[in-house]
Amino acid sequence: MIRLFAAIALPEGIGAELARRQQGLPGARWRPLEALHITLRFFGEMDEARADDLDAELGAIVLPSVTVVLEGVGSFQDGDDIHAVWAGVAENDGLRRLAARCETAARRAGLAPDRRAWRPHVTLAYLKRAEPRRVAAWIQSHNLLKSPPFVAGDFGLYSSRLGGDGASYTLERTYPLGQA
Repeated sequence: MIRLFAAIALPEGIGAELARRQQGLPGARWRPLEALHITLRFFGEMDEARADDLDAELGAIVLPSVTVVLEGVGSFQDGDDIHAVWAGVAENDGLRRLAARCETAARRAGLAPDRRAWRPHVTLAYLKRAEPRRVAAWIQSHNLLKSPPFVAGDFGLYSSRLGGDGASYTLERTYPLGQA
């Protein structure tokens, strides 16, 4: 079994700028630079045959490259449990179309529809029992984040392995954009 997701990797300069913000929040497990990405679709665990079908479907996506801007920060929480802080992505029709095509590819490969609403972001840190006041202060001090635009000329299929320090990711395939 392999655990897969589709994502856009961040250019090194954009990632480095985010990494400079990864401080000042006690207990945060900051994600390493190589793990910063914009998830297009999390597919979950599957066998190799299904992964091959998914690869073929993702490889058939033909769309133009996408210009992306990161904008703002926020957190994900369940009730009082804040479990992650993230950098947001400015509204982007091209990115939304690409995520929708990844969803279609998943369904064509026989995967169940993703029932969660897609909200593009870059996870910066995972939190455990975070102090809401400290998280709010971190968000307030970084809420004006706005990256320069960058062009995503491809997207990737990544495998994910869970470990004690969080997930580690391996790029399995790259799919070009800019062909439409």
